[in-house]
Amino acid sequence: MNPAQRALWYIESHLAEPMTLDEIAAIGGVSRFHMVRAFAAATGFPVMRYVRARRLSEAARSLAKGAPDILSVALEADYGSHEAFTRAFRDRFGATPEAIRAAACTHQLNLQEPILMDSTRSDSLKAPRFESAKAFLVAGIAERISCDNGAIIPGMWARFHQELADIPARIGQSKDQVAYGVCCNGDDSGNFDYIAGVEVSDFSDLARRFGRIRIPEQRYAVFTHTDHVASIRRTVNAIWNQWLPSSGCKAEDAPNFERYDEKFDPVTGNGGFEIWIPVRG
Repeated sequence: MNPAQRALWYIESHLAEPMTLDEIAAIGGVSRFHMVRAFAAATGFPVMRYVRARRLSEAARSLAKGAPDILSVALEADYGSHEAFTRAFRDRFGATPEAIRAAACTHQLNLQEPILMDSTRSDSLKAPRFESAKAFLVAGIAERISCDNGAIIPGMWARFHQELADIPARIGQSKDQVAYGVCCNGDDSGNFDYIAGVEVSDFSDLARRFGRIRIPEQRYAVFTHTDHVASIRRTVNAIWNQWLPSSGCKAEDAPNFERYDEKFDPVTGNGGFEIWIPVRG
């Protein structure tokens, strides 16, 4: 099983027990940094958010079946008080635990069902090449991305192409400009900063509306994505859940990025691009 599959097995088989991200990562045989990215790539959910959604869903079922003690249901769902459980329950379902118990029904609720992972390996991922890259600077359109708003990234690229001329100190000519989609500053909830940008020589004249990042000197595993850009998640999933666990490499907690050269057509989304993953080992 890959890390996401192992995590799902552990979560479902220990749902009523306390668990931490570190424990889930250990079961998956990877670092917490790796697990956050592998799980999100495979399922579309942050790890611990999925755990909470599953616990609240099972709690809702218990209440609909007439569980007499809401505090016991709350404690089993790993909430320390009736109040904390009620807040989380209302935030998730828009109803109180008492209301669901009185209704004796969950049909109106958006329950999180267990995710069944497809264990079939992807045969389309080609072996990467390895590159050592010097530090460089990227500036462009930046947003904080979560599992709820990842669909805004294509719009960020549209804004980038509209505002590219306003980014000073660009390296390269516009007609053959290499663009970068940088993922950085990730947290344990699966949120990260995304910058749709271009390499620049310095930030001194860069307007405040643009994001900026210095990407450190680093060794990378470089994967080629040849399909349409919309299918990138499939390749990212295969990298984090198939290639990395069996490669002997460890992912570094550093920015990773997509690299779009002149072969990529931003109008059609075709032409292919590269995915650079920072590694050691």
